[in-house]
Amino acid sequence: QVQLVESGGGLVQAGGSLRLSCVASGRMLSSNAMGWFRQAPGKQRELVAAVTSGGKTNYVDFVKGRFTISRDDAKNTVYLQMNSLKPEDTAVYYCNAGIFGGSGTFRSLERWGQGTLVTVSS
Repeated sequence: QVQLVESGGGLVQAGGSLRLSCVASGRMLSSNAMGWFRQAPGKQRELVAAVTSGGKTNYVDFVKGRFTISRDDAKNTVYLQMNSLKPEDTAVYYCNAGIFGGSGTFRSLERWGQGTLVTVSS
């Protein structure tokens, strides 16, 4: 059973940066796409960024140019570098492994972790 542990969240002022990490244990995820998601209060969880097993990245429009997803398969870890943060980025951020479709859809395969809270103050 895969366990996903996210970390790196916190309170930051608008314009600031954070780097999130997600470490997976239980099996190697190098053959899977990895994705970062977020869920703001009262909203559904949404995909933010994805990276394929081959290293191809994809971002939703509202984070393009600000967020960077990367993976280190040797460490079974995926990262999300977040720059130029905005108050609307406030959410709990989660990662998951899965299948990334060409249309931008992501089918998650693993149980969700606890997530890490990012709070951006104005």
